[in-house]
Amino acid sequence: MSIEDLARANVRALTPYQSARRLGGKGDVWLNANEFPTAVAFQLTEQTLNRYPEPQPKAVIESYARYAEVKPEQVLVSRGADEGIELLIRAFCEPGEDAVLYCPPTYGMYSVSAETIGVECRTVPTLADWQLDLPGIEARLDGVKVVFVCSPNNPTGQIIDPQSMRDLLEMTRGKAIVVADEAYIEFCPQATL
Repeated sequence: MSIEDLARANVRALTPYQSARRLGGKGDVWLNANEFPTAVAFQLTEQTLNRYPEPQPKAVIESYARYAEVKPEQVLVSRGADEGIELLIRAFCEPGEDAVLYCPPTYGMYSVSAETIGVECRTVPTLADWQLDLPGIEARLDGVKVVFVCSPNNPTGQIIDPQSMRDLLEMTRGKAIVVADEAYIEFCPQATL
């Protein structure tokens, strides 16, 4: 018996996530990884090197809440978007019962996280102008607990029309949460809701 035989069947069936860099993309600037171009100056001491970090650092939460103009209790710190996506799916979806919905082409980790956990993925491709197909989404909402909308979208860069987002929020009220994945919003801050 191999180690692969010990893994859950749904995990064995997964296709590994492939980033643009892993697929052989060339370049020095990688916006898809949302990387900061310069190193941050850290103040390391014995105290900071031998302790686990604070999971929800108050100073970070309060500073980000001010920046985003939201309440601190509306902020959750995660170690990258992938952890945040997985936490949302784990918190709101029952494996084998619930589904997530997203609109390709878009960020690949929504499906990777859901499939790893055993949650169904539903897709409603964007329209020819890269906007949401609201009737298509509404037709597939039964059993969906989380709807992921990436704006500006990765990889297209398209901004979702704010009225479409408001319509989606109304359509899903009391049925599902809508996750506005705005990882690239600093490139066009006027687009945020």
